[in-house]
Amino acid sequence: MLAAAAIFFRESLEASLIVGVLLAYLHRVGRPDRAAAVWWGVGIALALDIAVGVAGFHLLQSYPGSRLQALLEAATYLVATGLLTWMSFWMKRRARGLRREMEAQLAAALAAGSSALALPLLAFVTVGREGLETVLFMLALALGSRPFALGLGAAVGLGLGLGVSYWMYRLGRRLPLAVFFNALGVVLLLFAAGLLADGVQDLQRLGWLPFATRAVWHSGSLLSEHSVLGGLLHGFFGYAQAPSSLQLAAYIAFLTVSVVGYIRLDRVAGGGAR
Repeated sequence: MLAAAAIFFRESLEASLIVGVLLAYLHRVGRPDRAAAVWWGVGIALALDIAVGVAGFHLLQSYPGSRLQALLEAATYLVATGLLTWMSFWMKRRARGLRREMEAQLAAALAAGSSALALPLLAFVTVGREGLETVLFMLALALGSRPFALGLGAAVGLGLGLGVSYWMYRLGRRLPLAVFFNALGVVLLLFAAGLLADGVQDLQRLGWLPFATRAVWHSGSLLSEHSVLGGLLHGFFGYAQAPSSLQLAAYIAFLTVSVVGYIRLDRVAGGGAR
């Protein structure tokens, strides 16, 4: 639940901020009549994201217990790990200049006044990218979570993200977004480490990583992954009741390298600014 809430909070906040920037810019330049084109792009993007999510979930559930399902699950985990990591680092680098970048793209779209597709296409691409990322992350989480908890977490995160965005743009407040995204970046790297460990587990079951398979501990009798608390810890921290030594090594190595690199970005940026 917490993993779904954090992912939906971050993605919905970023997507709604992008839409807010587009609409605010249109009002500032005296073109509020083009706002409908933005909403068309948003609507089409959301419809496509939902369709991809439904199709992906049915595909993953079509071959229960088969080797193909294990392969699809492993691929989903590993791709989600890569995207979560890339997204966290990308947002940390680009957060400060995101507004200027979006306004420049919107100005270019308005300049192409003869093209009725320019504005909806810009909204479609920017919002659709966030939605597709969310779909992939939720597919990875759905493989090991209860549907109700996953849906509840998604609803809570979506509500929080839209609420914060509304508060900023309608009430004229300004929040330290850098703090939000920096903290969420570390949290998402925790999720990514857990997804990587799950992917390693599937690859070991497939026989593709046939080494370091002995379990480091067996804690299922104390805290099962299938219990409420165990499932929560699995989704949030990557807890496993019987992790192999390769799973544990991959988890620790990934988390150490990614978090250290993430924190060092501030020092690198600060050094470059002097």
